[in-house]
Amino acid sequence: MAEKLWQGRFEQPTNKQVEEYTASIHFDSRLYRYDIEGSIAHCRMLGRCKIISHDEANLIIENLGEILREIERGKFEFESSQEDIHMAIEKRLLQRIGEVGGKLHTARSRNDQICLDMRLYIRDTVSQCVTLLQELKKALLTVAEQNIDVSMPGFTHLQHAQPVLLSHHMMAYVEMFSRDVQRFEGCLERTNVFPLGSAALAGTTFPIDMEWTAAYLRFPRVTANSIDAVSDRDYLIEFCAASSILMMHISRMAEEMILWSTIEFAFIEISDAFCTGSSIMPQKKNPDVPELMRGKTARTYGNLVALLSLVKALPLAYNRDLQEDKEPVFDTADTVVSTLRLMSKLLPAISFNKERMGKMASEGFTLATDLADYLVRKGSAFRKAHQVVGQIVQFCIQNGKQLHECTLDELKSFHKGFDSDVFPFLNVMSAIDQRVSPGGTASSRVKEAIVRARMELEAREPAPKT
Repeated sequence: MAEKLWQGRFEQPTNKQVEEYTASIHFDSRLYRYDIEGSIAHCRMLGRCKIISHDEANLIIENLGEILREIERGKFEFESSQEDIHMAIEKRLLQRIGEVGGKLHTARSRNDQICLDMRLYIRDTVSQCVTLLQELKKALLTVAEQNIDVSMPGFTHLQHAQPVLLSHHMMAYVEMFSRDVQRFEGCLERTNVFPLGSAALAGTTFPIDMEWTAAYLRFPRVTANSIDAVSDRDYLIEFCAASSILMMHISRMAEEMILWSTIEFAFIEISDAFCTGSSIMPQKKNPDVPELMRGKTARTYGNLVALLSLVKALPLAYNRDLQEDKEPVFDTADTVVSTLRLMSKLLPAISFNKERMGKMASEGFTLATDLADYLVRKGSAFRKAHQVVGQIVQFCIQNGKQLHECTLDELKSFHKGFDSDVFPFLNVMSAIDQRVSPGGTASSRVKEAIVRARMELEAREPAPKT
């Protein structure tokens, strides 16, 4: 069996099955860059604080850089006997420079080391998610701008409710994704706290400078309690929670793409590049991409529940159970990043059947509320107007008519308040543009929303380099 860096207290070698069962190197090896980045910072601090000599620090840092290059060139062999990424890198360092490499682990534990690695990883991942969300919002804004005059039925209970603009519908998702950005940014603020120096659980006796190392690694503050720093995983849970809510929003959009692409709806056509066929039915064009997005949402939910279940009964401080936090987090991160990238490409590959959507905007008596509002403006109580229009709808159903096909005499037979000025209330675009309340579907309000969203995106764009 391979000799362990921690085995001084042990008389027997580790059982081979135990070695394989407890190893995390097969999944935490992806943290190599963060582990080396954290180790370099820690080593610089040890040298600055004269805990190790400057020569020793420089030698360690130089060889950590070489190990990083070995890994990136594919020259580094990861084995289960190395346990985890920390031990793998430290063992290679010892092979390269001997005993002085062992001084790197002064004033730290694998407990606070992995917390640093994961915080660095989540910090980068969250920043990437925010950037990708901004790109997705841009794609939605483009769809909204290109379809500013396209009407469609708005739905409640999946039934035709009231006509809206397609652009208004798209802007609803812009609002959802804007809140997702806020959630990720809140998660980033709580993730961006420096834990290294907490050691195993109680801190260290060495005169370290956590504030210096934190600043070096661009952490705005350090953890306030060493036990909390190494034992809690709420920042990972929060990342998975924010990701699950984001994927829920993605899944709702994907579901609408699936429905809208059916023959029954015929609202959209998804590009062939984002669909697949059937192995048996030659005519089939399946919306597999949005279906998988809908399906992968379940994975993110499962990962969140796994983390909550993992931590819910753990006593303080560190327990080996916490090794199991990484795979759900990595899977969620991979799922969210790939989904956001693909959704931004999928949206421009959708063509909208504007004629069909416009025709369906008035189907199902979607202007009934507008007709009731007309009577209210004529002095009727809304509940009375609601009853009258309900009777008109029943009349239309019995006679195979739509509301706009009723004559003035037919309308007057239900209520004397109807007059010739009623007909603009039975025109889809006219009805839409009367909904000028803040956040409403009137084209003027939607245009305002698009401009506001564009300005918010531009305000976040990095200043051009000079």
